[in-house]
Amino acid sequence: MNSLKGIHHVTAITSSAEKIYEFFTYVLGMRLVKKTVNQDDIQTYHLFFADDKGSAGTDMTFFDFPGIPKSSPGTDEIYQTSFRVPTDEALSYWEKRFDRLAVKHTGIQTLFGKKTLAFVDFDEQRYQLISDENNQGIESGTPWQKGPVPLEYAITGLGPIFIRVANFDFFKQVLEQALFFKEIATEGSLHLFEVGTGGNGAQVVVEHNNVLPRARQGYGAVHHVAFRVEDRVVLDQWTEHMEKLGFHTSGYVDRHFFESLYARVSPQILFELATDGPGFMGDEPYETLGEKLSLPPFLEEKREYIESVVRPIDTVRSDKTFKKE
Repeated sequence: MNSLKGIHHVTAITSSAEKIYEFFTYVLGMRLVKKTVNQDDIQTYHLFFADDKGSAGTDMTFFDFPGIPKSSPGTDEIYQTSFRVPTDEALSYWEKRFDRLAVKHTGIQTLFGKKTLAFVDFDEQRYQLISDENNQGIESGTPWQKGPVPLEYAITGLGPIFIRVANFDFFKQVLEQALFFKEIATEGSLHLFEVGTGGNGAQVVVEHNNVLPRARQGYGAVHHVAFRVEDRVVLDQWTEHMEKLGFHTSGYVDRHFFESLYARVSPQILFELATDGPGFMGDEPYETLGEKLSLPPFLEEKREYIESVVRPIDTVRSDKTFKKE
């Protein structure tokens, strides 16, 4: 059976669709490639931020569930998302940019031999930038060509995902025996795993922590992480594999932009496997990607109702020129 190719996307929860759009567009310089709704809760936005072309392995997505409380950090959660930048020099640029734009950050640090820069958004959602200098493994994406960040420093895709667990031995078994990850390094309570061809785009960092209470999901937290598979044939093989191991799965789910399988690998940690295609370019021109409310065909008949219950957000960028600074 084909191994997982790496990280496909991360989905998180925000307190404000408008503010997360501003943060990812104007601060992080990532491209909104799809403005749609949560297919399981159509009153809730689902925003997809990615590279210039909406490539698999580059997108972070957000739900804005109405009335949800703030998250409470702890064990048994996906607690930090990484974004890849090309070089160590890029991190120096981002440190200055964050200072100028009043983004809280830790300063440049080193983890598992890579330079990193951790930061938070307005919800205290946790992120880090990681340098691809000397990185080997799965390729990253293409920076947003018309965004506000100089291309030599811009974000190109997703890096390692951080997960905190109390029962490390069990979770290690899940990663190694069910998902075919390999543990390749340890630093203190942090364990680095990778899959497929490896590298920053195919890694998970697991923190063993049995001191903190169990996390409570809410805004400012990650909802789930998805890993890449090539196509429907491989996805079906994974469904059979996971169910044989006793995992309760969603079975096949058609998300229109990709095809999926969901499995809860611990009481509070949800993994998704998602196909690389069809992608985000099918219903909008490249030039205006993410500017209109996009609905999959099975929701199109409800468009009038959906547009009446989700507030409009102005995401037009094709008429703007961003100064790269």
